[in-house]
This record gives sequence, structure tokens and C-alpha cells, in this order.
Amino acid sequence: MLKINSNYQKLPGSYLFSEIARRVQIFSQEHPDADIIRLGIGDVTLPLPEAVILAMHAAVEEMGHKETFRGYGPELGYDFLRQAILDHDYKARGVELSLDEIIVSDGAKSDCGNIGDIFDVDNVVAVCDPVYPVYVDTNAMAGRAGDYDGEKWTRLVYMPCREENGFLPQLPEPDADLIYLCYPNNPMGTVASRKELQKWVDYANAKGSVILFDSAYEAFITDPDIPHSIFEIPGAKTCAIEFRSFSKTAGFTGTRCGYTVVPKELVRQNVSLNQMWARRQSTKFNGTAYVIQRGAEAVYTAAGQAQVKANIAYYLENAATIRSGLAGAGLTVYGGENAPYIWCKTPAGLDSWSFFDQLLQKAHVVTTPGAGFGPNGEGYIRRTAFGDKVATAQAVARIAAVL
Repeated sequence: MLKINSNYQKLPGSYLFSEIARRVQIFSQEHPDADIIRLGIGDVTLPLPEAVILAMHAAVEEMGHKETFRGYGPELGYDFLRQAILDHDYKARGVELSLDEIIVSDGAKSDCGNIGDIFDVDNVVAVCDPVYPVYVDTNAMAGRAGDYDGEKWTRLVYMPCREENGFLPQLPEPDADLIYLCYPNNPMGTVASRKELQKWVDYANAKGSVILFDSAYEAFITDPDIPHSIFEIPGAKTCAIEFRSFSKTAGFTGTRCGYTVVPKELVRQNVSLNQMWARRQSTKFNGTAYVIQRGAEAVYTAAGQAQVKANIAYYLENAATIRSGLAGAGLTVYGGENAPYIWCKTPAGLDSWSFFDQLLQKAHVVTTPGAGFGPNGEGYIRRTAFGDKVATAQAVARIAAVL
């Protein structure tokens, strides 16, 4: 008899952002004239940089001629993009890698979820709490999370990130085999110092664990002392995998391109995890489109870098507007200085979903309830800086009026 993957049946409700979309849709149907401003899901609003568009146009033209047409590309990415990534994202920061340690994909979200394919289902997984839901849900789908008890998954190790500890996780208890870290952090907007990351690298090497390091927001770091890559930390190549994305860096949320770095030095049970991931990708994924990879390559040109930095500065200005405006309205806020996310305490007496509903109904502003990111997210709301500048200022003014 056919059997389905029963782990899917254990997932509570819908995916966080699907539930937000459902509530917003209901409100919109009931109030069709409401001018809704979205500070919830982290989707960008600025168009792709001009350098990217020009490169993609040129690549499309190539695809229209027999002499330059390309069919299936290399599953792990074209060398022209991998070389640009290597030179600008790693060598420029003193990190030595080889091209075949960089594997191009359709985004960090996909890779963060799919990386579990190369690990046994019995591995113990540790996540920060609050946490980006994809880390939890994909492990639940695979059967690593156990059962959901109404608040937590029974087999996951939760690492509380609370105000009193600076929203930084402590080393997992009990020990964990796979450890998800995200810096700059989504949802809290916090960053980790070199000293803090060294603690995790030393732990992972001592225990034989693997750090799954999501650095999708590294381009928003403004503090020169904050590392952009886990591989800037001594010893990381023997214990870490890094995920990166062009989504928030260069506006590729709908264009889809990212990459994962798996060092050859990362070996477990005498098996190269680099070779395992390459095999997984070449078997299950036909590679990112040539046109898209040419666009991503253009991010690293002089013009592309200038345009990307201008876009990031625009979003960071939005973050400053949100931080100062909400603080001025009497709310306690964190993040938003080296990240596009602002983590905000709810007013006394309101849980995060109630505050979400209040802001939607009274201010017509969409946010993200902290409870959707885990038990320790209760009592907080996440706001993103990816909106239009004028709309962001209007949203902050509306929220202040409601408060």
C-alpha cells in the first residue's frame, strides 16, 4: 500500500507567511479601499540594478543565435560567476577557496532546506529561538524534528535568544550535530562578532558538528569589525557550510540566484561533504539559468557594485526611519543597523498576533508576528526595511498614531 511522508501531517497550521497573506487577504476583501503598507515579508521593492538588466539583455540576445545559444549549463554553476564570487566575496576578505567549493543555486532558502539531504535523519539539529521558519519546517518534513507539542518540536534543540543575553544563542544543550546560525540575523536584525563566531567554530570542531551558516544579509553590514563570512573565522573550513543569496543584496527575490560554499576540508566519517552536496545538486537540480547567472555576474562589476550599494543604503535609511520612529513612539526596538530587519517589543499586554491584527486593522500596516519565529519570538514584531521610502515613513507615522 502506498504511504505518504507522514511528517508533513505534523506541521502546525500553514507556513508563517502564508498565514499572514491569508489574514491580509481577508482584511482587504472586507476593506477594499484600505491603503495597506507591507512591512512584513522581506521582499524587495527597488528594481534590479541597471548593470544587471543590461547583462541579462545581452545574455538573452546570445540565446537567440545558434552560435551563442546555450542549453544545459554546468549544474554547479558557470565558472564566470563562480570566479566573480570567489574574487569579490572571499579573496577580497582574505578567504582562500577554490571554484569547486562554490556551488550556484536558485537561492539560499532552497539550499538551507535541501542541505538536509546529505545528512542522516537521526542527526540532532539545533536552531536559534526565534528562528527563520525554513530551518525548522524542512527538518520536520525530513523527520528530524520529532513531534510538535503545541509550542516546540520534541527532537529539536532550541537555543533561546532573549533580550537579557543580547539575543545571542548559547551553546546547545544537549550537544547538536547540525547547528543553524544566521548573521546578520533574520528575524532579529542582530549580528555576531568575531569572538562570538569563534566560540561556535571551536565548539563544532571539538564536537564534530556542522554549522549551517546563513549569511544572506551580509551586504547590509556597516560595522567594519563584523565578519561577513563564517570563513573569516579560523577553523571554519573544517566545520561550516555557508549559504548566500543575491535576493536581498541585488534584488533577485523574483529572479532567483544564490550559492552555497562547502569547503573540501569539511569531512565527516571520511566522506567529503563537498562531493556529497555536488552530487545532490547535479542529480536533483539542472542549474541556474545562463541569463540569470550573467545578471548575477554583473553585480560584481564596478557599475553593479555602485548600484547595489545605493540600493542597500536606501533600505538601511528605511531601517533608520523605522527604528527612530518606533522608538519615538515609545516602543523598544533592536536591529536595523547592520541588517534590514527591526525587532520590536509589543506594547504591554499584547501578544504578537494581537499586535499584528491591531496594526493591520487600525494602521493598515502589515508586519510579522514574532510568535511565528518560535516560542521566544512571542511578545515581539518583526518589521522589514524593504518598502518604498515614502510608504515606510507613512507606515511609521500610522503606527505611532495608533499607539
